[in-house]
Amino acid sequence: MVDALSESLQPDVSILIVSFNTRVVLRECLESIERESAGLNVEISILDNNSVDGSPEMVERDFPHVRLVRSHVNLGFGAANNAALEGSRGRYIVLLNSDAFLCPDSLRLAVRHMDENPRAGLAGGKLVGRDFSWQPSARMFPGLLSDLSVMTGLAARYPKSRVFGYFDCTWADQSVPSEVDWVPGAFSIIRSDVLDKVGFFDPAFFLYSEEVDLCRRIKAAGYQVWYWPDINVIHIGGESSRQVKTLEMSSTGAQLVLWRMRSTLLYYRKHHGAKVWLTKAMEQTLYRLTALRNSFSKDPRRKARAREYRNLAVLMQRAWQETRGGRVSPPRPW
Repeated sequence: MVDALSESLQPDVSILIVSFNTRVVLRECLESIERESAGLNVEISILDNNSVDGSPEMVERDFPHVRLVRSHVNLGFGAANNAALEGSRGRYIVLLNSDAFLCPDSLRLAVRHMDENPRAGLAGGKLVGRDFSWQPSARMFPGLLSDLSVMTGLAARYPKSRVFGYFDCTWADQSVPSEVDWVPGAFSIIRSDVLDKVGFFDPAFFLYSEEVDLCRRIKAAGYQVWYWPDINVIHIGGESSRQVKTLEMSSTGAQLVLWRMRSTLLYYRKHHGAKVWLTKAMEQTLYRLTALRNSFSKDPRRKARAREYRNLAVLMQRAWQETRGGRVSPPRPW
């Protein structure tokens, strides 16, 4: 895949993949990179987060040109990408989830757009499912109002509203390129010299919010974050999270709820200071009110919902205590 001449040149792209027990989709991910690397000088680094499903052995056997770094503990997303970045030489860094697959021309277009837009520090494309159904791909920074819209279901009920659909930009034409606040870490392309200036992921975030924090720092440094819809990436979502069986899972997206709560508190404390307590109070109040509303019903499903939301209120209190109100990150691995 890489000849002696290309090895002597600076790669166009360094692709970083974090893997955690996703052997089957990781193979598909790597195969998509091989298909889409034609005409580009690409290097690939995989940080394996202590997988036990044979993922690293598969990479060593079937993709010997890929740089594989094994961790003996689960570092999480941000710290693992930081480790994978070490030694990377590309003009651009591409973050790609192990359960994400490049569609035709996606990598070439990403490089071309970055070359043509020097103020773009980081960018993403259109994420779709296997059936090419749209996934939220261009987002605005979280805030109390947008969080409330999502948690109450108003964002889903009124996606075309500029108020309720603000966070995921669901009101906007998804076929139009746009400057946004942040894009999901399932796929993004980043200018290497920008990372030299602002740093990479804050290791305080074990999982969730790390890409939001990075995009915030990139924009604060005077660069832009872009969404380019002609870059298509198939994203399954939640494959690594589903391998963790010990924590409460949300009903959508296989999200590890406790980890999401911790990261939310860390993010709000870092960027909004004492206002973090409003986030905690809002979530707990919504959970408790939902639990109370459903607890008087004789319907078993509503009673189960009441138990679920009481548990969520307890989890938020636990996250608050474990992060000391968003001040410290609990010892890793979470």
